[in-house]
Amino acid sequence: MALLSKENKEALTNPLNLDHPILIQVLGICSALAVTSQLKPAIVMGLAVTVITAFANVIISLIRNTIPNRIRIVVQLVVVATLVTIVSQILKAFAYDVSVQLSVYVGLIITNCILMGRLEAFAMQNKPWPSFLDGVGNGLGYAMILVIVGAVREFLGRGSLLGFQIIPQSVYDFGYQNNGMMTMPAMALILVGCVIWVHRAYFYKEK
Repeated sequence: MALLSKENKEALTNPLNLDHPILIQVLGICSALAVTSQLKPAIVMGLAVTVITAFANVIISLIRNTIPNRIRIVVQLVVVATLVTIVSQILKAFAYDVSVQLSVYVGLIITNCILMGRLEAFAMQNKPWPSFLDGVGNGLGYAMILVIVGAVREFLGRGSLLGFQIIPQSVYDFGYQNNGMMTMPAMALILVGCVIWVHRAYFYKEK
């Protein structure tokens, strides 16, 4: 089936590994540092970027042949801004507490390098279905890092995951203390660096 062709599979799976937006291309780092102090906002941010990237890719792919070259970036920004506004309003309506935690960072998805990069590099040259898969793949690749960093930071910094206490009180009674440094943005940068190091050490071993 054309929907499951080799090229389409690569468009979906490459961003999860060999062409990862954060680990390989080093894009979207800023938001990865800002919203990963806890797991819940990291998951929501990752899903938001995935949805916006996928549908922005589809829209731009559908109208790519009608966009004048000199205003293509403006058109891309308008499409992304519209989708970001819709997602922001949905979050405020159905997940207000998470929306408050994410603060201005949902709005800043508009300037996320991953989105603009995929629109320019992929959606403008490909049909809607491959563009959709590319958007989903890049969004999930981005979300994967946010979830890993958010889980580690919340667990070590607060002893919890998704707001539920994981480390029992008896452990604290023996003298264990949460690592307060994990709640600082600098630790997010260090953790992302460690993930990049492990990934490249595993997949790019010198012969």
